[in-house]
Amino acid sequence: MNNEYLIMNNEGRKVNVLLDKSKLFAIRIIKLYRFLRNEKKEDIIGKQLFRSGTSIGANIAESHYAASKPDFVNKLHIALKEASETEYWLTLLFESEILSEQESASIILECRELIKLLTASIKTAKAQ
Repeated sequence: MNNEYLIMNNEGRKVNVLLDKSKLFAIRIIKLYRFLRNEKKEDIIGKQLFRSGTSIGANIAESHYAASKPDFVNKLHIALKEASETEYWLTLLFESEILSEQESASIILECRELIKLLTASIKTAKAQ
C-alpha cells in the first residue's frame, strides 16, 4: 500500500527498503540467537529476542496485503512495537554484560534505524 520506501535497484526492479532492511535484520537476529545459545549459554532472553526480532519483518511483509489503510497502519504499528521490544532485549543483553559493546553496538543501531523508518512510514500513511 505504501510506496514511500520503494526504490529502483541496479536491475531496474522495485525494492522495498523497509522490507529488505527488516529481513536482513531478522537474519542478524537469528545468527545472534544461535551465538547466544551456543557461546553464551543464554536461552531465555535469546528466545524473546528471536521472537520479537524476526516478527518485525513478518509484520512488514504482512502489511503489503492489508485489507485497508487502517489495517496497513496497524500492521506497521505491530512491527514498531516488536522493534521497540527488540531494542529493549538488545540493550538488556548489553547492560547485563552478556554482550560486549562491540557485539551489540551495530545491531542496536540497526534496530533504531528500523524504528525510525517505521515511525516515518506510519506518519506518512496516516497523512495520506
